[in-house]
Amino acid sequence: MKKLIAAAPRVAALVDYEDRAVADNEVKIKVVFGAPKHGTEVVDFRAASPFIDEDFNPQWQMFMPRDDNAPRGIEFGRFQLGNMVVGDIIEVGKNVTEYALGESVCTYGPLQNTVIVNGVNNYKLRKMPQGASWKNAICYDPAQFAMSGVRDAKVRVGDYVVVVGLGAVGQIAVQLAKKAGASIVIGIDPIAHRCDIARRHGADVCLNPLECDVGLEIKRLTGKQGADSIIESSGYADALQSALRGLAYGGIISYIAFAKPFQAGFNLGREAHFNNAKIVFSRASSEPNPDYPRWCRKRIEETCWELLMNGYLNCEDLIEPIVTFADSAEGYMKYVDRQPELSIKMGVTF
Repeated sequence: MKKLIAAAPRVAALVDYEDRAVADNEVKIKVVFGAPKHGTEVVDFRAASPFIDEDFNPQWQMFMPRDDNAPRGIEFGRFQLGNMVVGDIIEVGKNVTEYALGESVCTYGPLQNTVIVNGVNNYKLRKMPQGASWKNAICYDPAQFAMSGVRDAKVRVGDYVVVVGLGAVGQIAVQLAKKAGASIVIGIDPIAHRCDIARRHGADVCLNPLECDVGLEIKRLTGKQGADSIIESSGYADALQSALRGLAYGGIISYIAFAKPFQAGFNLGREAHFNNAKIVFSRASSEPNPDYPRWCRKRIEETCWELLMNGYLNCEDLIEPIVTFADSAEGYMKYVDRQPELSIKMGVTF
């Protein structure tokens, strides 16, 4: 059996592995479809993260031994790649009663032939309804952050909404904002193909930040008022600067992106103050979230799963290209790392 790993910085490889025994509380899944994460996982793949907490993603189990004064680092050769998988249960521990052999499920997991996960009271292990879209299922993770970002931005009926960065999170945020009743949804991205998809799924206008003054265009498109809510998923300093310029007085910027340090030149002065900007750092996975106790991570996950499975959200156009597992190492290096403009979310078929 094979699994996809980071063999070295920016080098993906398929390597052999053997499964351990399934514990009494676990199930084994034969993976049929999967997808990597195009955001924070890639930062680690490039060895670009200056500090990684071992709680950041404990499922990877990827950290090197260190002394108390040494920085943590990724142990390349053990660092597994992948975020979501869909497959069929082929083994069930004796204490598992909620799942049965042959059931199709979706869960967090690395890209490998089989995945073993807890099968007792595990709400992150989701049963796939008959006929449900696997492409929607593997967008379970980005959908949570998109929904949290839209909620934290306080999007309401009639609002002017801007979504910056039209990757998977941004694309889903566009759909959610439009379905929430926004009168104008403006997408911001330099990649024409991403803008085409966003327009098909709710964006009224898309702007290329390399070809126009985004802040000025937002004001023009909203009758000089500016955006009520801006959902920022790109992580670029100039994108946030443009958002501060295009924001309506007292508007909210919901900052989803996990940004790198900004260089000199970023300005929180004139327009940020004059627009009375409010910036909310939005994270679906942080507890308690702003609407706790009514909303918690579990409720966000359950709501997103329902919206994905009942077709309220449509992620079919977001999964491309689809590569075979045998070609996943080359696909990862090309579409996720080196030429990410060619893919919103790469799908993998086993």
